[in-house]
Amino acid sequence: MTGSLLYLTATRPDIQFAVCLCARYQASPRTSHLQAVKQIFRYLKFTPELGLWYSSGSSLSLRGFSDADHAGCRIDRKSTSGTCQLLETSLVSWSSRKQASVALSTTEAEYVAAASCCSQLLWMKATLSDFGLRFGRIPLLVDSTSAISIAKNPVLHSRTKHIDMRFHFLRDHYEKGDIDLIHVVSANQLADIFTKPLEFDAFTRLRGYRLKVLTMHSSRGRLRANGPATLLSWCDE
Repeated sequence: MTGSLLYLTATRPDIQFAVCLCARYQASPRTSHLQAVKQIFRYLKFTPELGLWYSSGSSLSLRGFSDADHAGCRIDRKSTSGTCQLLETSLVSWSSRKQASVALSTTEAEYVAAASCCSQLLWMKATLSDFGLRFGRIPLLVDSTSAISIAKNPVLHSRTKHIDMRFHFLRDHYEKGDIDLIHVVSANQLADIFTKPLEFDAFTRLRGYRLKVLTMHSSRGRLRANGPATLLSWCDE
């Protein structure tokens, strides 16, 4: 069942985090994990009219969002990176991944997530250039001013010198002018939906407006408020 849901995340970004969270427990699933998967299917059953929407009149300006949930996994305390990339206002790429190593601070977790988003943006830039499109500095929106400061300031500090050098290519491409790191307030951070379970109001706002998913036309799609937020507690049992 989880494999079918992973396939469906290609067109339903609103279930990306929940499905990826359940997929972590496929090796030794419990009844609570099956309950979480069934909850996702119930959510899909009552929201069949949702889907990505692409406007024919939108431009092709590229931008990205990155966010992280520091130490979100209660088992190994690893953080979850959430990233998404848009062409103008249309969501075209997104991801939710647990980071490979334990981040010692929120700043480090955000920096690692931004590096992952930068990598995807550069790949998309190279791919789109084959079609004759040209881009200047690509905006990468991050809600951590500390992570932005690390990328813009090459001076090593005691709290950042341990960060793996492979993530500093974010700083390299900022200095080269490939990307432009921009601060965004947390309420407008589109990637937040890919990092952790959200309360109902925040979840539906990001799903229906920020992520440009089709608006629901039926009251059937309104789940109880604790629907998405209970997935994490179920999977940690």
